[in-house]
Formats: sequence, C-alpha cells, structure tokens
Amino acid sequence: MTYLPYPEARYQGSTGEPSAGLRRAETAPDLVNPSGTAVHYLANGASTDGQLGLYRWEMGPGRGGPDPHFHRSITESFYVLSGTIRLHDGTDWVDGHPGDFLYVPQGGVHGFRNESGEPASMLILFTPGAPREDYFERVATAAGMPENERAEFFLRHDTFWV
Repeated sequence: MTYLPYPEARYQGSTGEPSAGLRRAETAPDLVNPSGTAVHYLANGASTDGQLGLYRWEMGPGRGGPDPHFHRSITESFYVLSGTIRLHDGTDWVDGHPGDFLYVPQGGVHGFRNESGEPASMLILFTPGAPREDYFERVATAAGMPENERAEFFLRHDTFWV
C-alpha cells in the first residue's frame, strides 16, 4: 500500500498547548429547522481554521433532506449514527444504516433524506471547513426568494442541483 506524506506542519511549537475544545453530548442544538431537524455545529470552519466542518444531523420521522446536488469546492461525507437514511450515491438512492459511511469528493452527485417514518441521525463532514451555517439557517427560505436571489444563494454556497 502506498501512503501519502503528511501535510506541512501548521504548529511550530515544541511543547504543545492546551487548545482542545470539548462539546458535551447534551449541548442543545445550534439550529432546529422548520422540518424539526436538529443540527449541532460540532466543529465549523471558523473554529477549525478552515480545516473541516463537522455537524450532527438529527432528523425527525418526517420526510426531509436535499435532492441530488454537487459541490465544486468541498467534499462531503456522511456517517449514519441511528435509523435509516436514504443516501444518493451519485447513481441511485440506497439505504444507509448505523455504521455506514458515504464519502463524496468535489463534483460528486449526492443527496440524503429520511423516508423511514422514524427518527434518524448522522454526522456530516465537510472539507475544507466552508461556512455552511448560513446555508443551513437560510435554505428553508430559498423557495420564497426571487429567482435571481435564490440562484445567488446557491452559487454562494457552492450548491448545484442536478
């Protein structure tokens, strides 16, 4: 097996520093969208110096989630924690169960939804850490935006529908 080299060092100190951040499981969600999905901003681009964005997505039993789309500048990965989540793998919709993982590189068509009628949760990882919070907080209002404003919103958030 061939291994890639480690990236260039970003920390130049010799003793390390107390800079870790702990977020407790019982912390309230940062966002509850109109469908009832609770989103926990575990680590966003601002808190990771743009390295990654990690979010816990807790969906209620109602159907919800984005149709197939792609991103040009970010990867997106999904790790199913509980329930059954329909994942679009670029070709078809497949059921994702606890422990299943889907990695989507830049340009990869993907989507997700909960069609099970039961609650489901997953982790969503973006690399690098794009500012997805504004997208999460405003996407529910996109349908009511004028066409030019909606197009600018999706372009600004690197989201291209297929």
